[in-house]
Amino acid sequence: MARTKEFDPEAALQAALELFWRRGYEATSMADLVEHLGIGRASLYATFGSKHELYLKALERYDRAGLPPIVRELSQPGPALPAVRSVVRRYATEAADDRLRRNGCLVTNTAAELAPHDPAAARQVERNWDQLETVLHSTLLRAQAQGELPADRDPLTLARMLLVLLQGLRVVGKASPDPARVRDAAEQALALLD
Repeated sequence: MARTKEFDPEAALQAALELFWRRGYEATSMADLVEHLGIGRASLYATFGSKHELYLKALERYDRAGLPPIVRELSQPGPALPAVRSVVRRYATEAADDRLRRNGCLVTNTAAELAPHDPAAARQVERNWDQLETVLHSTLLRAQAQGELPADRDPLTLARMLLVLLQGLRVVGKASPDPARVRDAAEQALALLD
């Protein structure tokens, strides 16, 4: 007869996500995970596999939670550019907020720490960025069709610039104590939409 799990795998995955997000992949050991999650090493391996597999599952969970609200916001009917401006300004505000900026963005952190040498992590980062770029592109196409964005602007190029800006805001915000740096960059980028 199989034993029932003595812990909630979803709660454990969320706790692992938070630890990886705060400390990073390399700085988080299996011993740290065992202690933080309160789960035996054997149970942790049996449920999630290796530390790497657990990290990828945590990253996927982070992505599933974070991207849908942005997609919903950018997909609302009506004027499109105010939604784009709102998303960019929110990223800048979060990047400048001392309570939020220290952890940064798990996708951005993964891009910097793991993606250059970890194909599985790189695929998850690319998938996130592709989705964000696609929704930005669609929103900018809609803005152009509605006459909000000048006809001489390329929505795809602007979407890519905004994607890079959003990721850059997370990186700079995490490291810089100067909130004006990210706010000024965001406003300058938004000026390109006029």
